[in-house]
Amino acid sequence: MRSPAHPTEQHGAPPRPVRRSLRSVLVLAATAALAVAAPTAVASTQSPDKPAAPAAHAPATATPAAAGAKAPAIAAKPYMGWSSWSMQSSKYPGLNPDGDYSYLTEANVLKQTDALAAKLKPFGYDHVNIDAGWWRDNTWKPEFDQYGRQTPDPVRFPHGMKSVADHIHAKGLKAGIYLPAGLEKEGYADGKAPIWGTTDCTTADIVYPDLRTTNGWDSAYKLDFSRPCAEKYIDSQAQMFADWGYDFLKLDGVGPGSFKTGDNYDNVPDVAAWQRAIAATGRSIHLELSWSLDIGHAADWKKYSNGWRIDTDVECYCNTLVSWENSINDRWNDAPAWSHEAGPGGWNDLDSLDVGSGEMDGITQAERQSYMTLWAINKSPLYTGDDLTKLDDYGVSLLTNREVIGVDQSDAPVARPVTPVGDQQVWASRNKDGSYTVALFNLGTSPASVTAHWAALGFTGNAAVRDLWRKQNVGTHKDAITETLPAHGSRLFTVRPGAHLATTGYEAESAANTLTGNASVAGCDTCSGAKKVGNLYQGGALRFNDVTVKKDGIYTVNVHYVSGDPRSVTVFSNGGHGTSLPFASTGDWNTTDTVGVQLALKKGTNTITFDSGDGYAPDIDRIDVPRDV
Repeated sequence: MRSPAHPTEQHGAPPRPVRRSLRSVLVLAATAALAVAAPTAVASTQSPDKPAAPAAHAPATATPAAAGAKAPAIAAKPYMGWSSWSMQSSKYPGLNPDGDYSYLTEANVLKQTDALAAKLKPFGYDHVNIDAGWWRDNTWKPEFDQYGRQTPDPVRFPHGMKSVADHIHAKGLKAGIYLPAGLEKEGYADGKAPIWGTTDCTTADIVYPDLRTTNGWDSAYKLDFSRPCAEKYIDSQAQMFADWGYDFLKLDGVGPGSFKTGDNYDNVPDVAAWQRAIAATGRSIHLELSWSLDIGHAADWKKYSNGWRIDTDVECYCNTLVSWENSINDRWNDAPAWSHEAGPGGWNDLDSLDVGSGEMDGITQAERQSYMTLWAINKSPLYTGDDLTKLDDYGVSLLTNREVIGVDQSDAPVARPVTPVGDQQVWASRNKDGSYTVALFNLGTSPASVTAHWAALGFTGNAAVRDLWRKQNVGTHKDAITETLPAHGSRLFTVRPGAHLATTGYEAESAANTLTGNASVAGCDTCSGAKKVGNLYQGGALRFNDVTVKKDGIYTVNVHYVSGDPRSVTVFSNGGHGTSLPFASTGDWNTTDTVGVQLALKKGTNTITFDSGDGYAPDIDRIDVPRDV
C-alpha cells in the first residue's frame, strides 16, 4: 500500500494515469487540518504499548551498527504471508463498514492470523503484516506518544501492538508493522516533543528548520541526518518495535521513488539509519521498502534493506481487491529491469498476491494463475491480501501448489523474457541442476498460441517437460513446446534439456558489418569483446553481413543486447520488411541480456539488420546463429 497519509499509490508519473482513491481526498484534508494543530497530536499516556519514560540522564539506547550489517538469516528466501492492505483499500461490500480503511482492527488481524496458521502455514506462509493506519482512527486522526512516535489507536487495537505480536508469535508466525518515511507532520508537536532515550533532543532538532516535506505523499517532515538527534529518533522507533516483538517493518513512500525525485525525496539516509537502528536493537527485523523504488539506487536498497517494491500498488481501489488492467499487467513490463538485483538478503517485491478468492479478487481464473506465475518466476515475496477465511478451492490450489512455490523459493536466478515482449511472451531461467523453468504467457485479449523454442535457451533436440500447475509430466518435446492459451493465460514448466545447441557468434562491432545513420561502436565491460554498437536511433541501423548457414530454414537467432529502458527495434533478414520487436530493459546501459528472434535464412550467405526506424533501439552486443535447424 502507499502510506497512511495517502493510501492511494498511483501518483501519476507519465505515462501512467493518476489514480486516487476516495481515501486520498479525505486524508489530504485531514492531514492539512491536523498539521496546524500539532499539540493535539500528542496522545494520552494510557496507551498499553507506551514504554516507560527513560530517566532524564539515560543515554540513547541504540549504538549505530556498521553500515550494511545484516543478519544472514533475514530474507534468505522471499518471504511469504499475509498483508492487511488489500482488504483495507477495497470497496468490496462489507469489508470496510465503518468507513474507508476501517477493516484494519485487532480482531480482524487476529482472525486472519488464525486462518493463516491453519491453512497456509504448512506451505511456508509465515508473516502477518499490519499495514497503514494502526495508529490512526477511522477519520484518519493519528495517535502519537509524548516522544513523537506513532502509538496504536485504542479503538482499532485496544490491547496494543505487543499483544497482537504475541498472538501472532503464539501461532508460530512472524509479526510485521508499517511506517511512512520521515517525521509525520502531526508528530512534530510544534517541535517540542522530546526524543526518547535522549536528554536534550526534541522534534525541532531532528528536521530541517524550514520544515521541508518528504515521502510519496509529502505527509512528513524530512529528517536532517547532519543533526545527531535525527538518528536518535529512528533509534527510538526501532527500539519500540523491537520491544513490542515485531519481526518485519515496511517503510513506505521511500524516495527516490514513489514518483518523487529531488533532494527532499532522497530517503537513502533514512533507510541507512533504519538499518543501523534495527541492528542496534539486537532483534532480527526484516526491512522492506515501498513503493516504485528508483532502480538507479538499487545498490542502496540492496545495501540497507531486505526488499523493495518495484512498482505501484497492485490494488485497484475499487469494488474488488485488484483488476487486471489497474496494475497487475504492468509488472510484465516493469519487472525485467530489476531481474539482476534480487538475491539472498534482498528481493524484488511485486506487491500483494491476491489470487485466493475469485469473487473478491475480481479477476478470471486464467488471470489468477498468470498473476501467481509471474510472482513465482520473479522470486517476489508471496504475501496474499485475501480474506483467508473465505478462500475458494481454486485459490487454495494456487496458493498451496508446492511446485510453483518451489520456483519462488529456489536458488535459481530470477527469470527474464527470452522472446520479445509483445502479447505472447516466454520467460525462463536456468536452474542449478541444469533444467530450466519456462513460463508461457498470453497477455492478449483473445486466445493465442505461444511457443518456447529450445534454441532460445541454448539447447536443441528432445527435452522432457513437466507442467507445474497440473503437477504432471507431459512427455518429450522436440525443439520447442507450443500451447494455446486463453486471454491473459499462462503455463509453467520445468524443462530438462536435450543436446547443446551449436552456434556461430557474430560481433556487432565487427568491421565486416555496416553501420548507418548515428550507429557507432562503443565500449561495454559486460559485452563479448568489450564492445557493442549503440546510438541506434532515428534511422540508425546495424547490418550483420556474411551470416552463413547450411540450409534454408527458420532459425532462432539469439540477440545479445543492452538497454537501460524498454526499447523496440525492427529486425529482418536479407532485405525483408521486418517487424518492430519490443525488447525488455536489461536494467542499465552496461548489462547484457538475450532474446531469441525467429528469422528466415537461406542456404549460404545472409544479412541480418537491426533498424531503429524513427525511434530508439537497444544497443547490440552480438548475435548467435544456430549452425543448423
